[in-house]
Amino acid sequence: MSPVGIHSVSTLYSAEKIAARVESLAGEIAEAMPDDILVIAILKGGFVFAADLIRALHRAGMRPQVDFMTLSSYGTGKESSGEVSIARDISDDIRDIDILLLDDILESGRTVAAARKLLLARGARSVKLCMLLDKPGKRKVECEADFCGFTVPDLFVVGYGLDFAHYYRDLPYIGTIDDD
Repeated sequence: MSPVGIHSVSTLYSAEKIAARVESLAGEIAEAMPDDILVIAILKGGFVFAADLIRALHRAGMRPQVDFMTLSSYGTGKESSGEVSIARDISDDIRDIDILLLDDILESGRTVAAARKLLLARGARSVKLCMLLDKPGKRKVECEADFCGFTVPDLFVVGYGLDFAHYYRDLPYIGTIDDD
């Protein structure tokens, strides 16, 4: 493999396919949720998806507000312990608010399940999950997205906010790193 940051990447989902799916997701969300919602994007991976989705929600007739969280899951080795730490918390009062919790990828489910539980405990009226990508084969806890862009096989993906060693978030498409 090449040094970090200079791998070639094969396209899995083109920028055009992602844009079309984001518009479609916004329509699904607009039909299922009230017009006034709080979108909480999980950083860092969810920021590109969040930016495109909130504009699409606006075009679908919604009036989304936006906040952000940064969450970390700690454990030994490559497995999460299931303990979720908040590195950056939301700034809004969420009592009696309908929330769309948004992230780039749903794998084990531990982080978003813990975030959903926390937001409900803080008094949110509802918390729906919106994931750009879903890897159901990686699930460690019972957690399903209410809205999902694409279901992906067990591949390591980058681009459109997803990174490898802090690289590739800038790609306008989602792809896989080619082994050189």
